[in-house]
Amino acid sequence: MAAAFYPGSFDPITNGHLDVLVQALNIAPKVIVAIGIHPGKTPLFSFEERAELIRQAIADVLPSRADDVSVVSFDRLVVDAARAHKAHLLIRGLRDGTDLDYEMQMAGMNQQMAPDVQTVFLPAGVASRPITATLVRQIAGMGGDVSAFVPKVVDAALKARRRA
Repeated sequence: MAAAFYPGSFDPITNGHLDVLVQALNIAPKVIVAIGIHPGKTPLFSFEERAELIRQAIADVLPSRADDVSVVSFDRLVVDAARAHKAHLLIRGLRDGTDLDYEMQMAGMNQQMAPDVQTVFLPAGVASRPITATLVRQIAGMGGDVSAFVPKVVDAALKARRRA
């Protein structure tokens, strides 16, 4: 079975991301979490910090599968990055109909560019549907409690960032 490629910014990883990652591990023996690097954007957490938060989060919720998750960076087309890592499944999480509309367009374009890479949509669990990393960053930046929206390790990292 092919490895799955799960791209995103993961700045930071949220409970929604983690939910989709766990689901991806149910359909693929290995999942490559691919952190997109955009030179024009300044993330809250560095690539190294995000990678470590992802590794710790999956180890906390699914320790028996933690070794089946790797974290890489990419700065090109998702399908090209997936191919470079020999992944033939592209994982995309869906929260609502708006996500579906956008993701269907992306899947269609990706299929044209890389017919050997299959997009798989995984629905976010009910509790994590309203969560976005953007909202988490905004709430945390204003001193709000985001503990219900992120893994414990991320909550601790956000609190440490506020104290610094």
